[in-house]
Amino acid sequence: MINLTSDCKNCAALCCVALAFDKGEMFAFDKPAGVPCQHLKGPLCGIHADLENQGHRGCVQYQCDGAGQRVVQEVFAGQSWQDTPVLLGPMLEAFSQMRQVHGLVSLLTTAKALPLPEAKRVELETLMAELCPEGWTPDALAHFERSNLPKAVRAFLRSLKAFLP
Repeated sequence: MINLTSDCKNCAALCCVALAFDKGEMFAFDKPAGVPCQHLKGPLCGIHADLENQGHRGCVQYQCDGAGQRVVQEVFAGQSWQDTPVLLGPMLEAFSQMRQVHGLVSLLTTAKALPLPEAKRVELETLMAELCPEGWTPDALAHFERSNLPKAVRAFLRSLKAFLP
């Protein structure tokens, strides 16, 4: 089973680079996607312990659902763009794709609690198995994104409306 808990210590601050944010209630300044946050110091945030007080409540609340550390540890075998800058683009692309995988896995995991008939349970487990292959690679993630699997999972989830409490 996939660990859907964020683990920043086993990541490479992918969210601190990949994601854009706008100055406002949740963030103290604007940051475009693909640009490292100005507070990124080495592998982690330099103000992590004081994010909320420094105006970055959005960072405190953000969860990648384990996608970041999975990209670093599984897809890139522990390598980091911080040590090998040429990996930044591929890692950001993989992070975007893995966030989608983990989001769908999270939704299917929640759906397991519904009172589903056997046929729907089998369909759910089949989709879950497709989202949880033995190991992801950059090519496999790119193929996933172009495949019908994301659409199939979303269609399956829509089909569960009748089973909602």
